[in-house]
Amino acid sequence: MPPSPIPAPSVAVTQPGQFGRVAVMDIDPRSGEGVFPARVELGEPFTVTAQVVIEGRTKSGATAVLRNPHGKIMMRAPMTCTNPGLDRWATMLRAGEHSDAAPFDPGFTAIRRRLGTWTVVVEGWEDVFLSWLHDARIKIRIGDDIANTLELGSQLLSRWSHSRDARLHPSDRGLLIRASHALADTSLSATERLSAADNPDLARLHREHPLRDAISPSEPQPVRVERPKSSFTAWYQFFVRSEGAHTDPATGEIIQGTLRTAVTGLDRAAREGFTVVYLPPIFPIGTTHRKGRNNALDAGPRDPGSPFGIGSKLGGHDTVDPQLGTYEDFREFTAHARRLGLEVALDFALQCSPDHPWVARHPDWFQHKPDGSIAFAENPPKKYQDIYPIDFNADMPGIEREVERVLRVWIDAGVTIFRIDNPHTKPIRFWQDVISDITRAHPDILFLAEAFTRPGMMRALSYAGFTQSHCYFPWRNSKEELEEYLAATNSHDAYYQHNTFWPTTPDILTDYVRDNGIAGHAIRAVLAATGSPSWGIYNGYELIENRQRPGTEEQIDNEKYEIKIRDWSRSAHYGIAELLTSLNAIRSAHPAFLSYHNLTILKSSDPNIIAFARHTPADLTGTGRADTVIVVVNLDGHGAHQSTIHVDAGALGLGPGPFSVREELTGRAFRWGSDNFVSLAPWADVAHILAVRG
Repeated sequence: MPPSPIPAPSVAVTQPGQFGRVAVMDIDPRSGEGVFPARVELGEPFTVTAQVVIEGRTKSGATAVLRNPHGKIMMRAPMTCTNPGLDRWATMLRAGEHSDAAPFDPGFTAIRRRLGTWTVVVEGWEDVFLSWLHDARIKIRIGDDIANTLELGSQLLSRWSHSRDARLHPSDRGLLIRASHALADTSLSATERLSAADNPDLARLHREHPLRDAISPSEPQPVRVERPKSSFTAWYQFFVRSEGAHTDPATGEIIQGTLRTAVTGLDRAAREGFTVVYLPPIFPIGTTHRKGRNNALDAGPRDPGSPFGIGSKLGGHDTVDPQLGTYEDFREFTAHARRLGLEVALDFALQCSPDHPWVARHPDWFQHKPDGSIAFAENPPKKYQDIYPIDFNADMPGIEREVERVLRVWIDAGVTIFRIDNPHTKPIRFWQDVISDITRAHPDILFLAEAFTRPGMMRALSYAGFTQSHCYFPWRNSKEELEEYLAATNSHDAYYQHNTFWPTTPDILTDYVRDNGIAGHAIRAVLAATGSPSWGIYNGYELIENRQRPGTEEQIDNEKYEIKIRDWSRSAHYGIAELLTSLNAIRSAHPAFLSYHNLTILKSSDPNIIAFARHTPADLTGTGRADTVIVVVNLDGHGAHQSTIHVDAGALGLGPGPFSVREELTGRAFRWGSDNFVSLAPWADVAHILAVRG
């Protein structure tokens, strides 16, 4: 037997910047600025890509290897060449198993041990089998050097059958040995001999257990794996003082709600399937320059003031407003939330009323005008006379220590998430220090940034430790705007910035929501719930509260400045509460909604209909079955529209031919294929959420 070619060996890398035998470059996700690891939630599928380059006509291959913080290999996934001209390879990985557990759940300690810095290594290698097969097909067809070609193939398959690296099952090893013998069998025709190696069984083996020469691992790339609900979250916001509020029949005065009556909000959020309840500030409200209804400069005697005018003689950021209850009442509130499976998020606005205790104790924490008075907040021409902003230049370390003390007060009371108001107006380093110190002692605490600002600032806040972010979703309403924004939200940027989609907030009521009635509320809810793994609802959405204050994009009779009395029995009339419940159930049932890295925009022929798909392969769902969901939404809240939706079944791993889909909102079944007719009307179906059935 003639000697076989020497297998390409691996080449040791002895210093940074050296290539192995195969060059592996431009791995994504990479550390931001070379320092900040990409972030994913435990069990969240994510895409890894790299350039893998080898010389000449030789074929290359690539494998992604995922290790946990202890160095144990948790996943080894073959990569696919997605762009041969650019030598670009890709695959999807999943860091651990998805969990819905909250930090207070029994057994969470075991989950915590899975968190931390994992690593991804991309191994480039020479694909000697594929190189041989490419040339062998040509040579057999033209009758060139057949004997040597087939003998070489036989030797390759024999070597492959003995490869420890290939991790072959005994049955696969036998398959290779038989194929090797057939290639060497001169009693067979050349075509018959080649077919022993050129068939679906060998192709499958090549995908799953290839013969890898010249294995060249990249530098490990860190990936920060964070706790459940760090990015897959359903938020529900309400004001404590409005829950249980009622009118005194004897006096006609409004009696505000308390922490004890606000358990109704917790119960409602749990019924609708939300996972986090978010409360605006519950601290004492100042009286100096207190705002009146609709942000009026002068408050009436019964106006409660804005909860963002924080601090009075009763206390500051570490105190429960006595009108809402006591600290013990708040502890019981969070305990009730936990019994319902809800986490409690608390708003933390780092600003003070002129009556805040800090003003007297730490006057150097505030900016003074030349006349000696403290400067109130303003964004000319807007003025916020009821708020003193913090000046960080005199004593930032002291402010950091006090803020950390205050946050620990609420952590001890059961808060697991802080929604930070306008963090972009404070130094980034301040938040980096505070978040680092808090999470060092309490690694399960999360921070959401309420920052509507420039992309660079949003990225910096994410680097500083904010796990989720408010974003510009409310103002993305046309098909073109939404397609662009969905693609951006579910992209590489999501390794850092986890956009949370809110259709409305106390500060935001867009013209679209104002003008499109019940259908508009349904449309925006579907888009928010399916367009991002994290979404939120401000209560009252179920009651179609959509009247704007003239000249603004916020609600008239804004709840920030008054107590709302709501008749929740009316919610059944609109159907939005039922829709929210269905959306949360659908999200929980489908692994495809867990990831920021699996969305594909689908072509649709009508400018008012948007369509997209989320797809997670079978080996990453945790169920053993691929999960593909197609979302189609009519953006017009007043008119019916029809569209053809094009689906690239191969790109979504669906295989050829028609496939069955189940409409998750209604239970109806359809047959879909490459091009599909859809008709949606606001008085019937504003959207389809279609689960592909295997």
